Amino acid sequence: MRRALLFLPLLFAAFSLFAQANSANARKHPAEIPGSGAYFPPRGEWAHRAPSALNLDSGALASAIAFAREHESKAPRDQALAQSESFGKAEPFDDIVGPMKTRGEPTGIIIYKGYIVAEWGEPKRVDMTHSVTKSFLSSVIGIAVDRGLIGSVFDTVADYVPPVEVYDPVSMKQDLLYPFAGAHDRLLTWDVMLRQTSDWEGILWGKPDWADRPQGKPEEWTARPRNAPGAVWKYNDVRVNALALAATCVWRRPLPQVLKETIMDPIGASTTWRWNGYRNSWIVLDGQPVQSVSGGGHWGGGMFINAYDMGRFGLLTLHRGNWNGRSLLSEQWVKQALTPTPANPGYGYMNWFLNTDRKLLPGAPATAFVHIGNGTNFIYVDPEHELVAVVRWIENSAMDGMVKKILSALGGEGAKK
Repeated sequence: MRRALLFLPLLFAAFSLFAQANSANARKHPAEIPGSGAYFPPRGEWAHRAPSALNLDSGALASAIAFAREHESKAPRDQALAQSESFGKAEPFDDIVGPMKTRGEPTGIIIYKGYIVAEWGEPKRVDMTHSVTKSFLSSVIGIAVDRGLIGSVFDTVADYVPPVEVYDPVSMKQDLLYPFAGAHDRLLTWDVMLRQTSDWEGILWGKPDWADRPQGKPEEWTARPRNAPGAVWKYNDVRVNALALAATCVWRRPLPQVLKETIMDPIGASTTWRWNGYRNSWIVLDGQPVQSVSGGGHWGGGMFINAYDMGRFGLLTLHRGNWNGRSLLSEQWVKQALTPTPANPGYGYMNWFLNTDRKLLPGAPATAFVHIGNGTNFIYVDPEHELVAVVRWIENSAMDGMVKKILSALGGEGAKK
């Protein structure tokens, strides 16, 4: 017995050393752990690799960069002017109510097996990313589902949204919003809102739903019958903003704070990104003024972000919500986000554009998906090739050509898909 007691300190010491070794090993980057093939860039740095070191064709990557520059968006770099020349020509209520800025030059990064193998332009520059913002919005809703704040995406949103007090210190009005109180809107689930098949009706932040990309004759805009939830797909930023307001009510916090804590800080994003709303999209939440953010830059606002931070988010979605062994988005949520919408099989949850039928990107695998915003800004995610590409300010019609150029750098591996 005495010998056993004398042996216990030695056993405890050995166990302690073993635990410390394992703890140190866990803190290592996965690329440093034998047997791991994943690389996740730590905060403040991102390892670059020469294309040749990863069996990539450097000439093909140089050709892809040249292609991106040659096909720069023809829209004005001043985003307010670009908005006026596109949406403003066809839309009533087209006044800008959120911040906008002049963008930089064509920019991008190409990430292979987690490493940056090519970059161009101004990847540190913070610019609007327009509707890529929607992918961040759907992610904070996904985390609310994962944590049980939302019981199911098939719950009606109305059950989660009380009357919302508008914060207006100038007029001192005591206005209340009832965004999901109408006969049609009471039926809408989180799922149809995320899929842009809700046909939500109403006015939010001074923008009527019918004023966003109006269809048909002007006299029909306000009088058309509503479509059953899930029946018709329609890209509509007013409805996206209604979803952002609903998510703010669920979290009872500003969504930028939620995103920072749950996604951006864990993936090592910079401190320079900002998620903006409108000058008039302020509410009173638990006695505090809070801005309800927008889901894009249609009338200003949305995410202002650099290409590196976009790349980190793309890498997170490549790994199906897992970052360095930590599940930030559940596997189930990513699966739902990548499930085709019946009314539009090329769309999952906003703003996960799918390539299932290879109509979006004929030159890419069917398993690839893209986070897309106006500009055009896009994050191309290709699980089959362990590839992520951030491409900013390219003509929308050149997306497939750009992806083909990138895949050609993989040689036979990229061409065979």
